[in-house]
Amino acid sequence: MFCYQCQETAKGTGCNIMGVCGKNPKVSNFQDLLIWTTKLISSYNSQLKENKITYNLESKANRFIINSLFITITNANFDDEAIVNEIKKGFILRDELKKELIKNSISLNNSYENLELATYEFSTIEDLEKVSKNIGVLRTENEDIRSLRELLTYGLKGMAAYVEHAQNLGKEDPTIFTFIENALLATVDESLGVNELIPLVLQCGEFGVKAMALLDNANTSKYGNPEITEVNIGVGNRPGILISGHDLKDLEDLLEQSANSGVDIYTHSEMLPGHYYPKFKEYPHFFGNYGNAWWKQKEEFESFNGPIVFTTNCIVPPSGKNTYSNRVFTTNATGFPGWTRIERDENGKKDFSQVIEMAKKCTPPTEIESGKIIGGFAHNQVLALADKVIDAVKSGAIKNFVVMAGCDGRSTSRNYYTDFAKALPMDSVILTAGCAKYKYNKLNLGDIGGIPRVLDAGQCNDSYSLVVIALALKDAFGLDDINDLPITYNIAWYEQKAVIVLLALLYLGVKNIHLGPTLPGFLSENVVKVLVENFGISGIDTVENDMKKFGIK
Repeated sequence: MFCYQCQETAKGTGCNIMGVCGKNPKVSNFQDLLIWTTKLISSYNSQLKENKITYNLESKANRFIINSLFITITNANFDDEAIVNEIKKGFILRDELKKELIKNSISLNNSYENLELATYEFSTIEDLEKVSKNIGVLRTENEDIRSLRELLTYGLKGMAAYVEHAQNLGKEDPTIFTFIENALLATVDESLGVNELIPLVLQCGEFGVKAMALLDNANTSKYGNPEITEVNIGVGNRPGILISGHDLKDLEDLLEQSANSGVDIYTHSEMLPGHYYPKFKEYPHFFGNYGNAWWKQKEEFESFNGPIVFTTNCIVPPSGKNTYSNRVFTTNATGFPGWTRIERDENGKKDFSQVIEMAKKCTPPTEIESGKIIGGFAHNQVLALADKVIDAVKSGAIKNFVVMAGCDGRSTSRNYYTDFAKALPMDSVILTAGCAKYKYNKLNLGDIGGIPRVLDAGQCNDSYSLVVIALALKDAFGLDDINDLPITYNIAWYEQKAVIVLLALLYLGVKNIHLGPTLPGFLSENVVKVLVENFGISGIDTVENDMKKFGIK
């Protein structure tokens, strides 16, 4: 195996024995093979679309590509059997698409590198394992080409996550699917060099903005615009179900099916922003948020006592002595050996009845903290406060905005972000989205004239809101360039959804982004040089040194 797609990759260069995330070589190699399969599906599907053929497999192919990319995101799926089943589905879909091409007298294009296995027939798991060892990241020998191909691929993975959430709410954009297919094929096109791949990476940022806007529209049209909300972080005296991840459709279905059951629903980690939507406030048993960011789940799942539902990535493999594995359920792209999966039925519905029945037999959650935290500052809500914010800036009450969005993680170096938040002067406001907020959202940082000093827009995909806010402020102050605003970008990254957020910011022209706690291991020295020279990308230092660098006093 070789994997360096996340921030915690071994020694900052790559995992080649066992993933720091917990995935073993077999899982890693099968994920590589699944990515290869998406490229093959993309090749055939794009050929049918280019030839304007009417066929009934396009939606199926789109769903397969998006879900397969999502499965390979860090911490999403550790179940080798489930991944092999997806590969099998891919081979079946490959053959169905080939039949359509042949039926319409279209010559098959298998010329791309890595697609020479287009005629491979699945036989045994052992044979599949052998194949999977030869199509990984290191197959691309040129370091700079490899770096750009992987940067593009990881951006696509992050984008796919957002597209799937929107799909689950009935929102799609055909141009996004077409771009993802073309970009996947670009990563195996030997005719493309550094000069051709760099614009594609920025174009990935453009479609990342489209994907986040699509999901924002899907969420708000279905559940209303997020509003300022105080969220309970204590516990009640009834049994509970803990729902983690990002998929709001799963949250809706679980709330609906568990109504009047005597069971309360709690959010965990990135599902916290579910409390900000008006629709979900209609459910009296939607109790509060339990715990912190994803990486603390081992101890928090133990004390929760009830069943846990993973709707998306952020799984931490449990220890051998855990007591909660028999009450964890996975769905969508997630999976872990031995955990129960909840699938859609033929009508696209999910049945959470077994989760609810299990919860009824469990003891209530053990309280680990109490009080409330405030959030709900997505773009619609902040723009409603625009006059107040602008007046505070003009009066000097607010001198700086600091975007501290992105991911949290296990490494102690991430305590930098807590210390940075504490060190900010009282005239600074933090704009955040994603689980990075757990480094400081429970600190008592106060407010500025009634405006909280931590404005939480929501999930990582809601980083889109922060861009909308910044663009609105630019227009309000009559500025020509978004970089003329008093905004500092100090972003933490962990996995591929943070990569697409970064590419989206670069596409929008945002410069001087500080990225930490370390720069990605998949960026070659020359690619880093391009990012530094053209966009001012840099890492982080000590809090004191960075405050001086950012000009924050």
